[in-house]
Amino acid sequence: MKQLVSFVIPCYRSAQTIGKVVKEIDGAMAALPAYRYEMILVNDASPDDTFEKIRELCRERKDICGVNLARNFGQHAALMAGFRQARGDIVVCLDDDGQTPADEAGKLIAQIEAGSDAVYAKYVHKKHSLFRNFGSKVNELMARVMLGKPKELYISSYFAVKRFVVEELLRYENPYPYVIGLVLRTTKRITNVEVTHRERESGTSGYTLGKLLGLWFNGFTAFSVKPLRMATVIGVASACAGFAYGIYTVIKKFLNPAVPVGFSALMAAIVFFCGLILLMLGIIGEYIGRIYISMNNSPQYVIRECLDERDAD
Repeated sequence: MKQLVSFVIPCYRSAQTIGKVVKEIDGAMAALPAYRYEMILVNDASPDDTFEKIRELCRERKDICGVNLARNFGQHAALMAGFRQARGDIVVCLDDDGQTPADEAGKLIAQIEAGSDAVYAKYVHKKHSLFRNFGSKVNELMARVMLGKPKELYISSYFAVKRFVVEELLRYENPYPYVIGLVLRTTKRITNVEVTHRERESGTSGYTLGKLLGLWFNGFTAFSVKPLRMATVIGVASACAGFAYGIYTVIKKFLNPAVPVGFSALMAAIVFFCGLILLMLGIIGEYIGRIYISMNNSPQYVIRECLDERDAD
């Protein structure tokens, strides 16, 4: 039997573009007759009529599964919802806005067949806005420092993984999923293939500053204890600096009793060290808060409706 490829697409404000992406996937897979394919379209509580478009596509064909989330849970939660519906031996994830070239999916699939467990598309020339590019660079730095991502590995939202990787991702049932971290902890056989990045046809990116900050917090609090270790190191360094400065002040007073005690320097030191303490407490509080939410079994996502007429394998 032919291998099955599942295309998982998180959708948000994509009523005007998702139909074109589906047609492009059809064209790409027509050139790969050795594979069967299906599509899982996950509507992340889009405020427009995106799910009505998905409903229409599901009525027209049996190889599309539509998932409607009860509220906006974010791209990574939507991916996890799509993974639970995917049946493919290979799972390909891409964007809903047409910027990720679905017609080049064959490159990712070929690299999977060549032995990679995960393949990420690498854009030679990115067409994102300056704000989105900045967010991507910060996310790249965070993944490298906190998650041990190899420096040469490029991470993007367009990627393909083998079935066993998806099964491992689905073992993570806590809130705040971060797919990049899950992939990096599952396998080291990850490669890149170069693809073309396009201009956005309509609309703007759904990533606001708040969502980007939330994504970064997910990355370094869900899969790394390095922030806590950094807090310890900074705390020890600050304590040593304060102790050394105290000794210096005492010695200086003994050598020259006429030296006045500096009120401004004292206040600056107090503000500086209190700021450090509050920062470290904030990091610890973030970890504790996420532990608390996880213990309360907060869901990754909630499905309001699932449209699935696919035939059972």
